Amino acid sequence: MKILQSIGSLVFVLGLFVTVFAGLPWLVMVEDDPVIPYWFRAAIFSLLGGILLVLLTLVIEQRKSGAEGSEIYEDKSNHRVLLLNSDKVPDREVTEVLGMVQGHTVFAIWLGKDLSAIARLILGGELVEYTEMMGCARAVATDRMMTSAEDMGADAIINVRYMTTSIIGSASELLVYGTAVKLS
Repeated sequence: MKILQSIGSLVFVLGLFVTVFAGLPWLVMVEDDPVIPYWFRAAIFSLLGGILLVLLTLVIEQRKSGAEGSEIYEDKSNHRVLLLNSDKVPDREVTEVLGMVQGHTVFAIWLGKDLSAIARLILGGELVEYTEMMGCARAVATDRMMTSAEDMGADAIINVRYMTTSIIGSASELLVYGTAVKLS
């Protein structure tokens, strides 16, 4: 289904760009000629067909598996730094505070996935496109923070917090921060 969604999204985006950047200027320049060229018709049908293909695959996908999510990005890095959202580490003592560390990223999904998410808004269910995007952003930002802590020689990062902000459209900023410490 994902392949069909991707094909539908790609066909939609191509049809949209040809229609907007070639078809509309053509219409303005030759408004007296009632004959619409085949390339312009193909672009419009691609735009509409792409939307229809994405909608159909989403409906089939929802009927098959309900509203369950797809593969979320899993962090497979090998960091030795311990992460905690508390200010104490059980059975260990903080011997030195190294300072604040942070990781930051801004993620967006391309227009085709945005189309799929808009279709899910209409049909209902989890917006897995955005869930995947935020999962990837969280993993990247956390990896950057942990790398920074390792460079400082930290054993752990305490008081870890995540913040997210919408930048524009479907682009989101994700910031993770905490305090790098050495443990006994």
